[in-house]
Amino acid sequence: MTTLFNSSQEIVFMLHGLNVTQRNRHIYFVFLLITYLFTIFINLTLILTIFLENMLQTPMYLFLCNLCINGIIGASSFYPKILYDISFDSHVITYSGCFTQIYVIYFYVFCEFTNLTVMAYDRYVAICKPLHYHFFMTIRKVWTLILLTWLFSLMEVTIGIVLTARLPLCGVDIDKLYCSNWAVVKLSCIDITLNNLYGFIFTSTQVSQTILILVSYVNIIKASLRSQAGRKKFMQTCVPHLITLINFTISLVFDVMFARYGSNTSLLALRNIMAVEFLVVPPLINPIIYGMNLSQIRNRVRKMFNCKVSAVS
Repeated sequence: MTTLFNSSQEIVFMLHGLNVTQRNRHIYFVFLLITYLFTIFINLTLILTIFLENMLQTPMYLFLCNLCINGIIGASSFYPKILYDISFDSHVITYSGCFTQIYVIYFYVFCEFTNLTVMAYDRYVAICKPLHYHFFMTIRKVWTLILLTWLFSLMEVTIGIVLTARLPLCGVDIDKLYCSNWAVVKLSCIDITLNNLYGFIFTSTQVSQTILILVSYVNIIKASLRSQAGRKKFMQTCVPHLITLINFTISLVFDVMFARYGSNTSLLALRNIMAVEFLVVPPLINPIIYGMNLSQIRNRVRKMFNCKVSAVS
Protein backbone atom coordinates (compact mmCIF):
# COMPACT_ATOMS: atom_id res chain seq x y z
CA MET A 1 0.00 0.00 0.00
CA THR A 2 1.38 3.40 -0.99
CA THR A 3 1.39 6.11 1.68
CA LEU A 4 0.90 9.73 0.65
CA PHE A 5 2.86 12.20 2.75
CA ASN A 6 1.40 15.71 2.75
CA SER A 7 2.99 19.01 3.69
CA SER A 8 1.42 19.01 7.18
CA GLN A 9 3.41 15.92 8.17
CA GLU A 10 7.03 16.09 9.31
CA ILE A 11 8.61 13.76 6.79
CA VAL A 12 11.74 11.91 7.86
CA PHE A 13 13.76 10.29 5.08
CA MET A 14 15.61 7.02 5.56
CA LEU A 15 19.14 6.94 4.12
CA HIS A 16 20.15 3.43 3.09
CA GLY A 17 23.67 4.03 1.78
CA LEU A 18 25.48 3.68 5.11
CA ASN A 19 26.43 0.17 6.16
CA VAL A 20 29.14 0.11 8.82
CA THR A 21 29.51 -2.34 11.66
CA GLN A 22 30.12 -1.42 15.29
CA ARG A 23 33.69 -2.66 14.93
CA ASN A 24 34.74 -0.45 12.02
CA ARG A 25 32.54 2.58 12.76
CA HIS A 26 35.31 4.39 14.64
CA ILE A 27 37.79 3.73 11.84
CA TYR A 28 35.48 5.26 9.25
CA PHE A 29 34.75 8.23 11.54
CA VAL A 30 38.42 9.04 12.17
CA PHE A 31 39.35 8.60 8.49
CA LEU A 32 36.52 10.86 7.26
CA LEU A 33 37.16 13.46 9.97
CA ILE A 34 40.86 13.66 9.08
CA THR A 35 40.00 13.90 5.37
CA TYR A 36 37.46 16.68 6.02
CA LEU A 37 39.82 18.68 8.25
CA PHE A 38 42.65 18.29 5.75
CA THR A 39 40.36 19.44 2.91
CA ILE A 40 39.39 22.55 4.88
CA PHE A 41 43.02 23.16 5.87
CA ILE A 42 44.53 23.06 2.37
CA ASN A 43 41.75 25.18 0.88
CA LEU A 44 42.10 27.78 3.63
CA THR A 45 45.89 27.69 3.21
CA LEU A 46 45.55 28.54 -0.47
CA ILE A 47 43.00 31.29 0.24
CA LEU A 48 45.20 32.84 2.96
CA THR A 49 48.26 32.61 0.70
CA ILE A 50 46.45 34.55 -2.03
CA PHE A 51 45.44 37.23 0.49
CA LEU A 52 48.83 37.46 2.23
CA GLU A 53 50.73 37.65 -1.06
CA ASN A 54 48.37 40.42 -2.25
CA MET A 55 47.45 38.35 -5.32
CA LEU A 56 43.92 39.77 -5.37
CA GLN A 57 44.91 42.09 -8.21
CA THR A 58 45.46 39.06 -10.47
CA PRO A 59 42.27 37.64 -12.06
CA MET A 60 43.48 34.05 -12.11
CA TYR A 61 44.13 34.03 -8.36
CA LEU A 62 40.74 35.60 -7.64
CA PHE A 63 39.04 32.80 -9.58
CA LEU A 64 41.21 30.25 -7.79
CA CYS A 65 40.23 31.74 -4.44
CA ASN A 66 36.57 31.43 -5.44
CA LEU A 67 37.19 27.80 -6.44
CA CYS A 68 38.65 27.03 -3.00
CA ILE A 69 35.78 28.74 -1.16
CA ASN A 70 33.33 26.69 -3.21
CA GLY A 71 35.36 23.56 -2.43
CA ILE A 72 34.87 24.19 1.29
CA ILE A 73 31.12 24.59 0.67
CA GLY A 74 31.01 21.32 -1.27
CA ALA A 75 32.93 19.37 1.38
CA SER A 76 30.81 20.86 4.17
CA SER A 77 27.61 19.80 2.42
CA PHE A 78 28.60 16.14 2.87
CA TYR A 79 31.09 15.50 5.68
CA PRO A 80 29.24 16.88 8.78
CA LYS A 81 26.12 14.81 8.11
CA ILE A 82 27.98 11.57 7.32
CA LEU A 83 30.18 12.05 10.41
CA TYR A 84 27.05 12.51 12.54
CA ASP A 85 25.43 9.42 11.03
CA ILE A 86 28.48 7.26 11.71
CA SER A 87 28.99 8.60 15.21
CA PHE A 88 25.36 8.13 16.36
CA ASP A 89 24.42 5.22 14.08
CA SER A 90 21.78 7.44 12.47
CA HIS A 91 20.18 6.69 9.12
CA VAL A 92 17.56 9.45 8.96
CA ILE A 93 17.27 13.06 7.87
CA THR A 94 14.37 15.47 8.22
CA TYR A 95 12.53 16.94 5.26
CA SER A 96 13.99 20.41 5.85
CA GLY A 97 17.44 18.96 6.48
CA CYS A 98 17.26 16.93 3.28
CA PHE A 99 16.33 19.94 1.16
CA THR A 100 19.01 22.06 2.82
CA GLN A 101 21.60 19.44 1.91
CA ILE A 102 20.29 19.25 -1.67
CA TYR A 103 20.43 23.05 -1.94
CA VAL A 104 24.04 23.30 -0.75
CA ILE A 105 25.26 20.34 -2.84
CA TYR A 106 23.67 21.57 -6.04
CA PHE A 107 24.85 25.12 -5.42
CA TYR A 108 28.37 23.74 -5.12
CA VAL A 109 27.97 21.80 -8.39
CA PHE A 110 26.56 24.73 -10.37
CA CYS A 111 29.08 27.20 -8.95
CA GLU A 112 32.01 24.85 -9.60
CA PHE A 113 31.13 24.30 -13.25
CA THR A 114 30.40 27.98 -13.92
CA ASN A 115 33.63 29.05 -12.19
CA LEU A 116 35.65 26.56 -14.26
CA THR A 117 34.03 27.99 -17.41
CA VAL A 118 34.99 31.53 -16.41
CA MET A 119 38.53 30.36 -15.61
CA ALA A 120 38.78 28.84 -19.11
CA TYR A 121 37.77 32.19 -20.61
CA ASP A 122 40.38 33.95 -18.45
CA ARG A 123 43.13 31.59 -19.70
CA TYR A 124 41.91 32.03 -23.29
CA VAL A 125 42.26 35.82 -23.10
CA ALA A 126 45.61 35.60 -21.25
CA ILE A 127 47.23 33.31 -23.84
CA CYS A 128 45.40 34.07 -27.10
CA LYS A 129 44.98 37.83 -26.60
CA PRO A 130 47.75 38.84 -24.18
CA LEU A 131 47.91 42.46 -25.35
CA HIS A 132 44.21 42.93 -24.59
CA TYR A 133 44.18 40.93 -21.35
CA HIS A 134 44.16 43.87 -18.94
CA PHE A 135 41.46 45.55 -21.00
CA PHE A 136 39.12 42.53 -20.99
CA MET A 137 39.94 41.25 -17.49
CA THR A 138 39.91 44.28 -15.22
CA ILE A 139 39.51 43.65 -11.50
CA ARG A 140 36.03 45.15 -11.63
CA LYS A 141 35.02 42.75 -14.42
CA VAL A 142 36.51 39.82 -12.53
CA TRP A 143 34.48 40.61 -9.40
CA THR A 144 31.41 41.02 -11.61
CA LEU A 145 32.01 37.59 -13.15
CA ILE A 146 32.43 36.01 -9.70
CA LEU A 147 29.22 37.67 -8.48
CA LEU A 148 27.34 36.48 -11.57
CA THR A 149 28.73 32.97 -11.01
CA TRP A 150 27.19 32.92 -7.53
CA LEU A 151 23.90 34.54 -8.58
CA PHE A 152 23.50 32.25 -11.60
CA SER A 153 24.18 29.19 -9.42
CA LEU A 154 21.71 30.37 -6.75
CA MET A 155 19.04 30.92 -9.42
CA GLU A 156 19.57 27.46 -10.94
CA VAL A 157 19.44 25.60 -7.65
CA THR A 158 16.46 27.61 -6.33
CA ILE A 159 14.38 26.71 -9.39
CA GLY A 160 15.26 23.04 -8.99
CA ILE A 161 14.42 23.03 -5.27
CA VAL A 162 11.06 24.75 -5.83
CA LEU A 163 10.11 22.23 -8.52
CA THR A 164 11.00 19.33 -6.20
CA ALA A 165 9.38 20.80 -3.06
CA ARG A 166 5.98 21.02 -4.80
CA LEU A 167 5.85 17.22 -5.26
CA PRO A 168 3.73 15.06 -2.92
CA LEU A 169 5.78 12.06 -1.85
CA CYS A 170 4.78 8.41 -1.60
CA GLY A 171 7.96 7.16 0.05
CA VAL A 172 10.80 8.11 2.36
CA ASP A 173 13.55 5.66 1.39
CA ILE A 174 16.67 7.17 -0.22
CA ASP A 175 19.25 4.68 -1.46
CA LYS A 176 22.24 7.00 -0.96
CA LEU A 177 24.55 8.32 1.73
CA TYR A 178 23.04 11.79 1.38
CA CYS A 179 20.00 13.55 -0.06
CA SER A 180 20.01 14.23 -3.78
CA ASN A 181 17.41 15.93 -5.93
CA TRP A 182 16.76 12.94 -8.20
CA ALA A 183 16.47 10.57 -5.21
CA VAL A 184 13.63 12.72 -3.81
CA VAL A 185 11.98 13.27 -7.20
CA LYS A 186 11.77 9.48 -7.69
CA LEU A 187 9.58 9.30 -4.56
CA SER A 188 6.91 11.53 -6.12
CA CYS A 189 3.30 10.34 -6.42
CA ILE A 190 2.57 12.55 -9.42
CA ASP A 191 3.95 13.17 -12.89
CA ILE A 192 7.52 14.54 -12.89
CA THR A 193 7.65 15.76 -16.51
CA LEU A 194 8.35 19.34 -15.35
CA ASN A 195 11.27 18.14 -13.23
CA ASN A 196 12.62 16.12 -16.16
CA LEU A 197 12.34 19.21 -18.36
CA TYR A 198 14.31 21.21 -15.81
CA GLY A 199 16.89 18.42 -15.73
CA PHE A 200 17.16 18.57 -19.52
CA ILE A 201 17.62 22.37 -19.46
CA PHE A 202 20.21 22.05 -16.67
CA THR A 203 22.09 19.38 -18.63
CA SER A 204 21.98 21.52 -21.78
CA THR A 205 23.44 24.43 -19.81
CA GLN A 206 26.32 22.31 -18.54
CA VAL A 207 26.94 20.89 -22.02
CA SER A 208 27.01 24.44 -23.43
CA GLN A 209 29.56 25.44 -20.82
CA THR A 210 31.62 22.36 -21.67
CA ILE A 211 31.58 23.30 -25.36
CA LEU A 212 32.74 26.83 -24.49
CA ILE A 213 35.59 25.38 -22.45
CA LEU A 214 36.60 22.99 -25.25
CA VAL A 215 36.55 25.79 -27.85
CA SER A 216 38.66 27.96 -25.52
CA TYR A 217 41.23 25.21 -25.06
CA VAL A 218 41.46 24.39 -28.75
CA ASN A 219 42.45 28.03 -29.33
CA ILE A 220 44.72 28.05 -26.25
CA ILE A 221 46.63 24.98 -27.44
CA LYS A 222 47.04 26.46 -30.93
CA ALA A 223 48.41 29.69 -29.48
CA SER A 224 50.66 27.90 -26.96
CA LEU A 225 52.44 25.89 -29.64
CA ARG A 226 53.75 29.05 -31.30
CA SER A 227 56.31 29.92 -28.62
CA GLN A 228 58.28 28.52 -25.71
CA ALA A 229 56.81 31.12 -23.36
CA GLY A 230 53.29 30.15 -24.45
CA ARG A 231 53.96 26.48 -23.76
CA LYS A 232 55.38 27.30 -20.32
CA LYS A 233 52.34 29.44 -19.42
CA PHE A 234 50.05 26.66 -20.65
CA MET A 235 51.78 24.05 -18.49
CA GLN A 236 51.74 26.27 -15.39
CA THR A 237 48.21 27.67 -15.49
CA CYS A 238 46.12 25.66 -17.96
CA VAL A 239 47.14 22.08 -17.12
CA PRO A 240 45.95 22.41 -13.47
CA HIS A 241 42.66 23.84 -14.74
CA LEU A 242 42.26 21.00 -17.23
CA ILE A 243 42.96 18.37 -14.55
CA THR A 244 40.44 20.04 -12.23
CA LEU A 245 37.82 20.25 -14.98
CA ILE A 246 38.24 16.65 -16.17
CA ASN A 247 38.21 15.28 -12.63
CA PHE A 248 35.08 17.19 -11.63
CA THR A 249 33.21 16.45 -14.88
CA ILE A 250 33.93 12.72 -14.80
CA SER A 251 32.97 12.50 -11.11
CA LEU A 252 29.71 14.36 -11.71
CA VAL A 253 28.78 12.39 -14.84
CA PHE A 254 29.40 9.10 -13.01
CA ASP A 255 27.11 10.17 -10.16
CA VAL A 256 24.30 11.41 -12.45
CA MET A 257 24.40 8.34 -14.73
CA PHE A 258 24.62 5.92 -11.81
CA ALA A 259 21.76 7.63 -9.95
CA ARG A 260 19.45 7.47 -12.97
CA TYR A 261 20.48 4.26 -14.68
CA GLY A 262 22.56 2.31 -12.16
CA SER A 263 21.32 -0.91 -10.62
CA ASN A 264 20.28 -1.01 -6.97
CA THR A 265 21.58 -4.56 -6.85
CA SER A 266 25.16 -3.51 -7.58
CA LEU A 267 27.82 -3.44 -4.88
CA LEU A 268 27.02 -0.96 -2.10
CA ALA A 269 30.67 0.12 -1.85
CA LEU A 270 30.76 0.90 -5.59
CA ARG A 271 27.52 2.91 -5.39
CA ASN A 272 28.85 4.92 -2.46
CA ILE A 273 32.16 5.70 -4.19
CA MET A 274 30.37 6.81 -7.36
CA ALA A 275 27.95 8.95 -5.33
CA VAL A 276 30.48 10.88 -3.23
CA GLU A 277 33.44 11.22 -5.59
CA PHE A 278 32.48 14.68 -6.87
CA LEU A 279 31.97 15.89 -3.28
CA VAL A 280 35.20 14.43 -1.88
CA VAL A 281 37.86 14.39 -4.60
CA PRO A 282 37.70 17.86 -6.28
CA PRO A 283 37.74 19.90 -3.02
CA LEU A 284 40.67 17.78 -1.85
CA ILE A 285 42.90 17.75 -4.93
CA ASN A 286 42.16 21.17 -6.49
CA PRO A 287 44.31 23.19 -4.06
CA ILE A 288 47.02 20.51 -4.18
CA ILE A 289 47.16 20.63 -8.00
CA TYR A 290 47.28 24.43 -8.14
CA GLY A 291 49.64 24.67 -5.19
CA MET A 292 52.17 22.37 -6.85
CA ASN A 293 52.00 23.97 -10.31
CA LEU A 294 51.84 27.70 -9.53
CA SER A 295 55.31 28.73 -8.33
CA GLN A 296 54.12 31.87 -6.49
CA ILE A 297 51.74 29.84 -4.34
CA ARG A 298 54.19 26.97 -3.87
CA ASN A 299 57.00 29.28 -2.75
CA ARG A 300 54.74 31.29 -0.43
CA VAL A 301 53.34 28.16 1.25
CA ARG A 302 56.85 26.78 1.71
CA LYS A 303 57.96 30.10 3.20
CA MET A 304 54.98 30.17 5.58
CA PHE A 305 55.66 26.68 6.92
CA ASN A 306 59.41 27.30 7.19
CA CYS A 307 58.69 30.38 9.31
CA LYS A 308 56.35 28.38 11.57
CA VAL A 309 58.88 25.58 11.96
CA SER A 310 61.61 28.11 12.81
CA ALA A 311 59.33 29.80 15.36
CA VAL A 312 58.57 26.47 17.04
CA SER A 313 62.27 25.55 17.11
